[in-house]
Amino acid sequence: MSKFGELIDLNIPVLLDFYTEWNEDSKLMNPVLREVAATMGNKVKVIKIDVDKNVQLAEALRVKVLPTLIIYKSGEMKWRQSGEQDAVTLVGILKEYL
Repeated sequence: MSKFGELIDLNIPVLLDFYTEWNEDSKLMNPVLREVAATMGNKVKVIKIDVDKNVQLAEALRVKVLPTLIIYKSGEMKWRQSGEQDAVTLVGILKEYL
């Protein structure tokens, strides 16, 4: 968990994607997240977190639906949404926290 604290304690927005390899909706988000990362460049950090490998973290954050997307900035949760999102929407939301 201390490593998680370091990940989210950045002065730029950090978009976390909680997913699993077997979840179809999670798979559909892969190209969307690549597009967001390419569009935003080094202004944001996009991190994928496999809930099967990070069970304690997923439980601590009450991740129940996949994918779950969370934006942190400076260690504070700014936005959270479960289910698929499109790249345009995510980029717009991330820009609010620059």
